[in-house]
Amino acid sequence: MFTEAVENILRNLVTPVTIRAIEGGASAQPLWAAFAESGFLELMTSEDNGGAGLSLQAMAPIFVGFGRYAAPLPIAQAIAARVLLERSATAAPHGMITLAGRCVRDADGNVTAPFVPFGMLADLVLGNLDGDTVLLDGARARRAASGVHGSLCGTLTWARDAVPSPLDHRGEDVLTFSAAIHAAALAGAMDRVFAMTLQYCNERSQFGKSIGKFQAVQHQLSVMAQHVAATGMAAELAFASIDRVPQRLPTAIAKARASMAVTLVASTAHALHGAIGVTEEYDLQLYTRRMHEWRMADGSEIWWNRVVGQALLAQTSSVSDFIRGTVDAVVA
Repeated sequence: MFTEAVENILRNLVTPVTIRAIEGGASAQPLWAAFAESGFLELMTSEDNGGAGLSLQAMAPIFVGFGRYAAPLPIAQAIAARVLLERSATAAPHGMITLAGRCVRDADGNVTAPFVPFGMLADLVLGNLDGDTVLLDGARARRAASGVHGSLCGTLTWARDAVPSPLDHRGEDVLTFSAAIHAAALAGAMDRVFAMTLQYCNERSQFGKSIGKFQAVQHQLSVMAQHVAATGMAAELAFASIDRVPQRLPTAIAKARASMAVTLVASTAHALHGAIGVTEEYDLQLYTRRMHEWRMADGSEIWWNRVVGQALLAQTSSVSDFIRGTVDAVVA
């Protein structure tokens, strides 16, 4: 029920026109207000605190949907932030809130959150600072845009006196939840990109027949489809836990697998679309740009593969037993 309701609001309000407008500097408040007033930001908040109390498993297709529609706001992050704040008995503040999986403190005590998703828009940032959870005021931050066309990602820096006391000491959960969200977003964006590519190949004619009937094109589409399916399965694993926060190892597998597929899926989509695929007017770039950004967010496949590798080397069973044990631990 909730999945269909969120899908409807995404379909009606998060259009390519809206995305381009917000990227171009238009106010994001009307779209944010639509989600806030609908109550969808409280989907994972416990029923005792006025939320729907949805599980991670129930939220998985919703998080994927945010990626499929390239939602230009930290809606997924705001939902997750409410779960993380609720654990520390902190009421969710008003305003647009995002997650910063890694914050760095310099020798003078200043704190920098590099490449924060939607950092150029967010009013608040829930961050992981040396393993602590901190709630930072975006209005007190110095913001620097990433410089990438259309990106709403930004690096935020707070002076020492603007850094509050920790809410708790579970800051690593902020990183894990943020990475899981990006894995799901990648699954959704890849699904949209594959659907667009398949449709284009079936409609575009060359030498009297659609290019989708050429064996070479079919081969590229099949490889692309395999990576999209694998990414979707991996993202589901990250949200299969009965806990309220994704587990680290399944999330590491999901983020690594999703990030690894980005280059191939994006390059194949652009190659099969030809020249039209790289134009600003065509919608493909709205999704492939974000795929490349989300690939690097919270660590690329290299960083997360190292996490998985270290976990594998730390135990003595076979690789197959390691995989089975990881899956069983998530769903148990």
